[in-house]
Amino acid sequence: MRELTKTKPMSRRAFLRNSSVLASVTAAQAALPAWMPRLAFTPAQSSPRGDVLVCVFLRGGADALNMIVPHGEDAYYAARPRLAIPRPDAAGSDPKTVDLDGFFGLHPSLSPLLPIFQSGGLTAVHATGSPHETRSHFEAMDFMERGTPGEYALTTGWIGRHLATLETDNESPVRAVGWGTAVQTALRGSISPVAIQSIVDYHLGGDERRAAEMLASLNALYALDSESLYASAQATQSALDVIASVGYTSYRPDNGATYPETDFAQALRQTAALIRAEVGLEAACVDLGGWDTHVNQGGAEGTQAQLLADLATGLVAFHQDLGTMMNRVSVVVMSEFGRRLAENGGRGTDHGHGGALLVMSDHLNAGPVYANWPGLQPDVLDRGEDLAITTDYRDVLTELLALRLNNPTVVDVFPDFTARSLSLLRA
Repeated sequence: MRELTKTKPMSRRAFLRNSSVLASVTAAQAALPAWMPRLAFTPAQSSPRGDVLVCVFLRGGADALNMIVPHGEDAYYAARPRLAIPRPDAAGSDPKTVDLDGFFGLHPSLSPLLPIFQSGGLTAVHATGSPHETRSHFEAMDFMERGTPGEYALTTGWIGRHLATLETDNESPVRAVGWGTAVQTALRGSISPVAIQSIVDYHLGGDERRAAEMLASLNALYALDSESLYASAQATQSALDVIASVGYTSYRPDNGATYPETDFAQALRQTAALIRAEVGLEAACVDLGGWDTHVNQGGAEGTQAQLLADLATGLVAFHQDLGTMMNRVSVVVMSEFGRRLAENGGRGTDHGHGGALLVMSDHLNAGPVYANWPGLQPDVLDRGEDLAITTDYRDVLTELLALRLNNPTVVDVFPDFTARSLSLLRA
């Protein structure tokens, strides 16, 4: 393929005649590993002002009642005769709930996280979520990532607004990274006139020649339109240069950590590499899908148990890898909504409302579970079917942004919202 440069861009006619360029773009897109970064760029820079934020989104509506199990609640077992996780002291049951505090416990697939809970580095916030009542995945995810439940006025995401309002003088091309098939809504924002989002992969199966061809093809595409698009290509090049300099393929996790060969764990591995390289990363979003468990969800074993094992082993490897560097990293795990209390006829659970968040930090004040627990009796269920929400998820995020990410203007991140102090974290 002919080399494309800034001073001599390919003409539209020549580009359209050049089938090898089009073939290269097509091949490059097809070769993208699902876990490789979709980068949300901001004007270039240095180190973050506060903690690095890692936001994990469990897409599909995770069943929080079988994740952080209220094993002290009889109504839970009455509503789920086949799916409930056996109590920690259940005779003859294995696997069973791993106790956290005498009332709540972990699904057995989350047991690798138990030492982090016990050491005070992980808290589950239960009976939390978005106050908007939608049971639509699309709406619920969109509202939650915007940080504006029920309102479409703002098109930006809560992390994007956080980065825009936080003056760090950070000019890194990888200030924010979204891992997945597209940049997450939470990252969207107009941080500067040249801020863009792009879908790029440096590795392309480890073939540097194909990576160079893809970049040349992207440059050609950008050159066809405008100076702003060409600037986007330059930002893309800068981000690729940063990723290349980190040396992901040669990165060796620290402290004996071993990441599983899953998309989720590999995204966390790359995030850890960027954090260790100190290239200006401030926020990373990682998706883990598959949580819409209407049919054959399973209880202590089965579909959800496998998803929870993926979540737990990835987070444990990340926590172990970073070691003492976790003192400047905050992780939050969320889902768009929980599931209904009662199991359905398909051995699964349907869309519900209240759920749970996980917060991983070396600066937690809370115990293993924070919950203003409403109970699961019929008269206290939301709409007679769901776990009620007693903690707005924005209360958690507000405290995280203010105390750990040092954002003094959180009111601009969550407009028209007055947060309630939870004392989950310390500065």
